[in-house]
Amino acid sequence: MSFDAVDVIRTKRDKGELSDGQIDWVIDAYTKGAVADEQMSSLAMAILLNGMNRREIARWTAAMIASGERMDFAKLSRPTADKHSTGGVGDKITLPLAPLVAACGVAVPQLSGRGLGHTGGTLDKLESIPGWRAALSNDEMMRQLEDVGAVICAAGDGLAPADKKLYALRDVTGTVEAIPLIASSIMSKKIAEGTGALVLDVKVGTGAFMKDLADARELAETMVALGTDAGVKTVALLTEMSVPLGLTAGNALEVRESVEVLAGGGPADVIELTVALATEMLAAAGVTDIDPATKLQDGTAMDAWRRMIAAQGGDPDAELPVAPEQHVVKATATGVLSTLDALAVGVAAWRLGAGRARKEDPVSPVAGVELHAKPGDQVAEGQPLLTLHADDATRFDRALESLANAIEISDSYTPTPLVIDRITA
Repeated sequence: MSFDAVDVIRTKRDKGELSDGQIDWVIDAYTKGAVADEQMSSLAMAILLNGMNRREIARWTAAMIASGERMDFAKLSRPTADKHSTGGVGDKITLPLAPLVAACGVAVPQLSGRGLGHTGGTLDKLESIPGWRAALSNDEMMRQLEDVGAVICAAGDGLAPADKKLYALRDVTGTVEAIPLIASSIMSKKIAEGTGALVLDVKVGTGAFMKDLADARELAETMVALGTDAGVKTVALLTEMSVPLGLTAGNALEVRESVEVLAGGGPADVIELTVALATEMLAAAGVTDIDPATKLQDGTAMDAWRRMIAAQGGDPDAELPVAPEQHVVKATATGVLSTLDALAVGVAAWRLGAGRARKEDPVSPVAGVELHAKPGDQVAEGQPLLTLHADDATRFDRALESLANAIEISDSYTPTPLVIDRITA
């Protein structure tokens, strides 16, 4: 059945429900170019303003999945589980998490992306390892999952091509924030990927996409429902992102910190979230008799990391690149570090060269921000708080501008939990 794009737009503009037929048609027609960008922009804005119900979101997601291929891991000798984070500052969790879960007997097909703006991209981080490559064929991915148990790579163009086209459109039309479109974008790719279980890390706070807890909860509940309806065991954790995760934000800097975690050390918050997400992934995949924390301590997670990096052409023993230019930011008073704003740190790292403003921009492997203290720590005037890393010293002024109001030192600090809540179907 054929529909008319203007009628579909009017339906949602006037706060009506889109029928299954309308949704199937408009996604297919847009993917094939029969619906113009300006028409889909208008529909996306109507969805942003008027929302969608659970049936509409589920059908929209299914239509995007149907626009491309689906992967199937049924032939693997072990169950599969994946993780998706909505993005934050210093969020290097995928790097230690994938090999950790693999060390516990569950395969992790982690299709990751690149950074845009102040949030870092997993593939950008790993590309700071000499020789490592992000692009794998489906056959290479399947072999690595069977042999190593974990793969972190770029998603192929065949998965949910409708989403790729719509995502680019939303980015330039002010419709990125539409929760139905965020949820369907994430979940269409994850369901098409074919994993048996999925754990969502939905971040909330100044450095997150979702600043408001109620919005983050709505997004988490929507995505859990979509996964569950599609037969994927899905759970979400709401996690704090007003303070950077760990002590680094930047590409090689975060790889170095991830290796420290895999070696049994590293920052407490990175360890806590890695173990929490690993526990959820294992449980969703039916593995409940292994404490993942033990695999960080006994070296088996590190073994899986080394094999995973080597399988994708990387040298796990190679020296990571180091920035030729550094600038230290010192405490201006003595007291308790009470604020270290995640968004400001993320923007600083971006301005230093760790991120990109456009998809085609290059990133610097060495650029970023190193933290010497976290909120709650006692600091003294003149003590180093941050070190800025860059290829080019002329980048420091703009990075420092973003940090102008990011740091507060006071008499006390009230900690907030890292894991705020757990959302299930």
